[in-house]
Parts: sequence; structure tokens; C-alpha cells
Amino acid sequence: MATAPTHGAMNTALVRITGGCPLSGRIPVQGSKNIALHLYAAALLADAPVVLTGAPDIIDTGVCAQILRHTGAHVATRDGCFTVSPPSTICPVVHPELGHRVRTTAVLAAAVLARTGQVTFPYPGGDAFCPRLIDRHLAAMQAAGAEVITSNTGIRALCTRRVRAFTVDVNTPYGPSLGATVTAMLLAARAHGTSLITHPSIEPEVTETARFLADRGVLVHFDKEGLHVSGCDWIAGGTFTVAGDRIEAATMVMAAAATGGSVHLDNITAADFPNGLARTLADAGITVADDPSGGVRTHLHGPLRALEAATGPHPGLPTDTAPQLAAMLTQADGTSLISERVYPRRDTHLPGLRAFGAEITATGSTVRIRGPVRLCGSEVEAADIRAVTALLIAGLAADGTSTIRGTYHLRRGYGHLLGNLARLGADITTIPGGP
Repeated sequence: MATAPTHGAMNTALVRITGGCPLSGRIPVQGSKNIALHLYAAALLADAPVVLTGAPDIIDTGVCAQILRHTGAHVATRDGCFTVSPPSTICPVVHPELGHRVRTTAVLAAAVLARTGQVTFPYPGGDAFCPRLIDRHLAAMQAAGAEVITSNTGIRALCTRRVRAFTVDVNTPYGPSLGATVTAMLLAARAHGTSLITHPSIEPEVTETARFLADRGVLVHFDKEGLHVSGCDWIAGGTFTVAGDRIEAATMVMAAAATGGSVHLDNITAADFPNGLARTLADAGITVADDPSGGVRTHLHGPLRALEAATGPHPGLPTDTAPQLAAMLTQADGTSLISERVYPRRDTHLPGLRAFGAEITATGSTVRIRGPVRLCGSEVEAADIRAVTALLIAGLAADGTSTIRGTYHLRRGYGHLLGNLARLGADITTIPGGP
């Protein structure tokens, strides 16, 4: 299982790719990174040991394990199992340095606050492709009875007694906040009475966390008013499986299609592809179907086709697939448009793609891609998970050899992506110590 590297090791590894090899073959999909990170926080609520199976072997898993250990929990990570045993006393602090390296810091803080009535935590880290506000997280903490004090270095939330039942709205100008919905759920799971979360997100990260809590004895249900959560004094332990990673699955499908190939993916079903993602792939000429032997098979029907798409809340096109989609569409026939409607903008992958020769521009939150273009090998770097993945796809489709920096970020989200690409036929090498 991955552990958190030192800062000096973060960006030294390089990836070299010689493009032009069509990808094909059969590989497994890891457990979902984004779902797992929220479940790691939820596991801290339990009063008995929790075992999460299918935990992804990524750096962020190691960081979260260290954060939970700092609170006093016993955490073991082995063979895809993330085991959390609750401490007798929880330290009400999210480690200031580690907490600044993942995006779910406020969610982890909510679990600590729910257990102890107080928490001190840093501002979230993770990918920096745009500002990530936590105002809805803090609103949920305040609604649960906490006094919230902010400073330049972090946040402190303190309840006079324990969290209380509450009502909170987690909507934002860009739609329901996924993270704030989970924060509110974790607080409500430990509060006396029933809480109501209005305008909740229905992303799989939310519904899987709700299913985890329900399996532990917490009453959770959605209706037209929102998400209702009835708190428990005792939350059971047990085993829970992390769902397959729909973002990694989409990444592999797009990487294969960009090279003219197709793949068979295990640990995922066609139903796990949100409607917006399945529709976008179909518009590009790619079908995804369940296979009788398990998993899904993809098929590319002729040359890739240009398309217009917009990211959106589930079951729309996931924003975490937009950079990879842009890279794939450099090989599509015609002009494509991708509009970002979850975040203010998402375009950190554009400079790197242009270095490969892509004809790609951004106007506001809309990215325009003209294809097909002949990409040429390049030396590039990116500073967030999905941007690095987009550059990886471009390198696979390009003529010649490319060097990609920023693979620390890749390992934050994908446990075995490079090895799986090599199994599919990619000419790819990792060099552990770039200049």
C-alpha cells in the first residue's frame, strides 16, 4: 500500500513514453480514489474496527492513514485492505502538514468534530487547478452547533457539548457540493435527532458513504426535501468494499481510443459509467458494454468523432474526466467543445497539450479542440492528477518519445496506471530521479 513520500521525492520521477502503439488487452480497475478518501473519514466514526476492501494503492491512501493515526486510531493497510480500529481517546487535530496534502481535509475534520466536539485542521490541499472553497463545510459545522474560528494557518471548530441535529443547505453556484454533503452526513451521524441536508449531491461518493453509514446502523434516506440522517450513539464496524473507480475506467477507455485501440476492464460495470460519460463516449464513437465473462468491453467504431459536451453533477459527465477527454479529442475528426460546469474553470492541462502540438484554446470555462492533429513527442509537466493524465494520453498518441514530469500527482490518484498501460502495449518507462 502506498505511503506518503517526503517533499523532496514528490516531483523527481519522470515518465518516458514512445507513442504510436494501439492499446488493447484486459486489466482491472482500482477501487475508487474519490470514494475511498471519503470512506476513510467515515470509518473514524465507528465504535468498532472497520475494514475497507478494494482500497486503492495510491499516495493519498497513505496520507489519510497517517492522518487517522495522528488522531490516535490504529490503521493498517495491506493487500487492498484499509483497516481502522477506533482509539479510546481521539486527538482532536488533523495533522497540519498532512492535512494540507489531500482535498478531503474538511471531511476528515468533520469526523473528528463529530466524535470529540472539537477539531483543529489546516486548509485543504490536493489538486490546485482552481480555488476550492470550504464555506459549505464550515456552514455545516456551524449548523451542528460549532463555533468556527478561521486564521491564516487553519481552522478551529468547537462545540460547547456535542454536535446537535441541524438543517443545512450545501448548494453552491456550481451545483451541490459533494464534499460538504459528506461533511454534513458525518456530523449528522453522531448528532442526537434527525438532520436534514438540503440540495445534497448525489455523486457516488455521497451515495456510497450513505450506504456505508446505513450498513453501520445509521438511518439515512433521500426524499424530495433532501437527505435525512438520524444520528446514533453507537456506530458498528464491519467490512465494506470500495466501488470501482469510474474515473480510472474512463481514463483507460480514452487512452485506448486515442491510440486507436480498445480495452476490457474488470471490477467495473457499464452501469458504473454515469449517463453523461457514456453518452459522451458514444458521441465520440466508443461503446462500453458489459461482457459475459465480467467487467466491460469497449469498442471504437471507426475514427474518433468530434463532439460537444459539458461537465456536470452526477449523472452528468464527471469533471475529473474533462482533461483526459480533451487529450483524446485531439485525435477526433472536427472541432470539439468541452464546457466546465462544476468548477469555475479547468484548463491546467492546456499548456502541456499545446506543447505536443494540440490546437486547443479556452474561452472562459469552455475548451475548444480542433482535430485530428499530429502530436509530436515533447517534454511536459503538470501539477494536478487529471492534467498529468491528459498529458500521458497525449504522449501515447504522439509520434516520437515524450518525457512527462509531475508523476507524484499521478500516483496520488492512480495506483497502477503506468503498469497497466504497459500491459496494454504502451512503450512506457518510469525513471526514478529526474534532474
